Amino acid sequence: MKEQEAIARLKQGDIGGLETLVHQYQTQAMRAAYLITRDSALAEDIVQAAFLRVYERIAQFDSSRPFGPWFSRIVVNDAIKAAARRERQVSLEREAGTNEITWADLLSDRQPGPADLAEAVEIRQLVWKALGQLPPKQRTVVVMRYYLGLSESEMVAQLTSPPGTIKWRLHAARARLRTLLSVWWSDQSEEPVQ
Repeated sequence: MKEQEAIARLKQGDIGGLETLVHQYQTQAMRAAYLITRDSALAEDIVQAAFLRVYERIAQFDSSRPFGPWFSRIVVNDAIKAAARRERQVSLEREAGTNEITWADLLSDRQPGPADLAEAVEIRQLVWKALGQLPPKQRTVVVMRYYLGLSESEMVAQLTSPPGTIKWRLHAARARLRTLLSVWWSDQSEEPVQ
């Protein structure tokens, strides 16, 4: 079933149309929510709630527009809110080694050679640490721009923020990432080779 047909079925009250949309958008939505929240269980809850909201509010969707950006906006906005709430709370239960998806799990290429894989894992770990140092709103624009591939104008529309705010967040996030990665990368290169 095609996306437009699935949306038409949903608008008629047939929940069966949701299955097509879940198959098409779930993986990308999960990754985006996880990259923003950094919590796989929370990302899963956000995506499930977003699909339920789609079913409940499909009448508000303009069928002449693409579904993907509309759905992505729901997921990203909910992930931003959840990440901001989490950063205000101090968790005593989270420890390294819990059942979290790793950066390597999200970005692994299924066909790299051993040397490429080892280097990619190291880089991903550095980038993952650096992303964790960004505030949720800066982390969100990085995910939207570089993972989801959205343009600044699409980000403005989805986040309903002024263009200057989006540009500033991207600039500040890139500057902070550049600083963090250059420090960490130089620390890694100073280690003795065995």
